[in-house]
Amino acid sequence: MAQWLGHDRAIEAMVAALGSERLHHAWLLGGPAGVGKAGIARDFAKRLLGAAGDDRLGIDEEDPLARLVDAGTHPDLVRIERLTREGKKGEAPTMARNITVDQVRQLSRFLHLAPSLSERRVVIVDAAEDMERGAANALLKSLEEPPRGTVFLLISHAPGRLLPTIRSRCRYVHFQALTEADMGTVLARIVPEMALADRDALVRGAEGAPGRALAMRDLDLAGLEAALGRIAASGDPTHRERIALARALAPKAAQKRYEAFLDFVPHYIARRLRGGRSGAKAHAWAEAVQLGQGAVTLSLDPAATIFALCGSVARLAD
Repeated sequence: MAQWLGHDRAIEAMVAALGSERLHHAWLLGGPAGVGKAGIARDFAKRLLGAAGDDRLGIDEEDPLARLVDAGTHPDLVRIERLTREGKKGEAPTMARNITVDQVRQLSRFLHLAPSLSERRVVIVDAAEDMERGAANALLKSLEEPPRGTVFLLISHAPGRLLPTIRSRCRYVHFQALTEADMGTVLARIVPEMALADRDALVRGAEGAPGRALAMRDLDLAGLEAALGRIAASGDPTHRERIALARALAPKAAQKRYEAFLDFVPHYIARRLRGGRSGAKAHAWAEAVQLGQGAVTLSLDPAATIFALCGSVARLAD
């Protein structure tokens, strides 16, 4: 049974609730992206559906109910997330911008059926802030009048963006970034073949989020940090560094590396600013966050986005 690291308080609250007579019908799992919320929600769902486990939310992966959840075939579990759209010929699939109202409305039949294999039904929404307004209002109706025996698990990287009425109907559990020690342990467990120097670079760059670290492992983090360091030092007046990064990361074949770059740059800027910088330089971080969050969902041109993000890094130059 694998054990989750760094989230003892949150897991203790969730496991304790399993044995209570009045289990809350809706849970909001909030905290930074990539720290393990989705995986913990999945394992909590397994326990809610009757799979065997321990008091640290470790799951017996040979349990038949747990295996159905992992396969996505448990009849009493529904997962709602942004849909994947097939790309044009030769292009990679893309993600829809939002969770739509139709996706949430399709829950109606599921919620009116009796559980098939378990005593409960579970609905996982990942990420809850991805719901468009109509979808959020449709879900709110189910949270206000919860069907008996149904538990909602809402995963959110930005709980403040949710409707206050949704937040008020959920039991909130906060997840924090992992310590560097826990990050090192998790990465050693997941990618034991990785060289220690590369693993240490991921620990620094991912800022306590194992999911972010795994997304960045093919990014050549050491080379990227060196390139961004040169931009931050000189401002890259000839655009040489940003042109090289655009050539490497903008092609469709590099989509995953490009998305990891979008996530990495704001964290790189934040690390550089921790020593105390002027408000003008701190603005570079907010600028990079906004660009990174909107680049994929708004289908911004990758090369132009890379240039703009490098421009945010260049603002750090003295």
